[in-house]
Amino acid sequence: MTSQEDISPPLAVAEAVPVARLPKFVPFEPPFWLRPSLVQTALASFKFRKRGKNPMLEAARDHILDCEDGVRLKGSYSHNPENKALVILLHGWEGSQDSTYVVACGRRMYAQGGSIFRLNYRDHGDSHDLNEGLFFSTLFNEVFDAVKQAAELADGAPVHIVGFSLGGNFSLRIARSLRDLTIKNLKHIFAISPVVDPWGAAPLIDKTWLYRRYFLEKWTASLRKKEKLYPQTYDFSHIMSEKRVLAITSKLIPVYSDYPDMETYFKAYRVDPHDLEYCPVPISLITSKDDGIIPVDDIKTLTLNDNAQLIIHDYGGHNGFFQSLTGPTWYDDYMSDVIFGE
Repeated sequence: MTSQEDISPPLAVAEAVPVARLPKFVPFEPPFWLRPSLVQTALASFKFRKRGKNPMLEAARDHILDCEDGVRLKGSYSHNPENKALVILLHGWEGSQDSTYVVACGRRMYAQGGSIFRLNYRDHGDSHDLNEGLFFSTLFNEVFDAVKQAAELADGAPVHIVGFSLGGNFSLRIARSLRDLTIKNLKHIFAISPVVDPWGAAPLIDKTWLYRRYFLEKWTASLRKKEKLYPQTYDFSHIMSEKRVLAITSKLIPVYSDYPDMETYFKAYRVDPHDLEYCPVPISLITSKDDGIIPVDDIKTLTLNDNAQLIIHDYGGHNGFFQSLTGPTWYDDYMSDVIFGE
């Protein structure tokens, strides 16, 4: 594994590096009352944003994807009669195809003529029964395989990948893999608040009570569901009393993964500084200086080529970037411009 290096990163944001082949963008300047990081982050998951008519959900059909080593992943495909593009959405850790930020983004892209594929990772959404093995963020090959299969549904239309948080990490690892592999008709990769160095980011979840409570409740509920489905394989009784995400991780990893400790595990899905330098597909990385989960300095270590644009806003929290209470988000407008030229 390549070690981290001390390099001078390309600056962005209102510091953005101008790239001729990518659109110029309007800086994200939310009203004063919407600027706090916790407000931006919380809004990303508030369910009221999913209310109302949603043609994307009405058109949605479940898909089970048969991936390598007998793994099955579940997704949802919404074909748009216009089929201007296929947008593949990758959620964050303990999210799903039905996460608010995924559904809201999908609805916006569908309304503009895009077909939408929303993927669940193993043990996310209603998919715990599909595989006996546990989900780990290092399980890249099955996610890549699923995304490649989903791209075949495009029927000739341009394909775009959008990843949020851990989904952003998967998106960047997909970008890295394109040095050797291909995804048919892939035109652009978007990474929203992407995890770059999990070992540096993981402790931040436990430092803020809101993040810690959210992920503890989600993760322990997922583990209980898995334990109930496969009692002969799993016994999580020794970790359910833990009150910190890292405490659970430290006990789970040595017993149920191929990694001896959580540091080794976290470093196994890190995106290293030069991983994206030769990616042949355009990339947009969107993050904020006030992200309470992902240190912005991690992203600044990445060396990017002329196909990539790094956008670091002053505000936005984690997966937020709300311009108003109900949206659309800043990245909705940006992606619309890139994908549909609007």
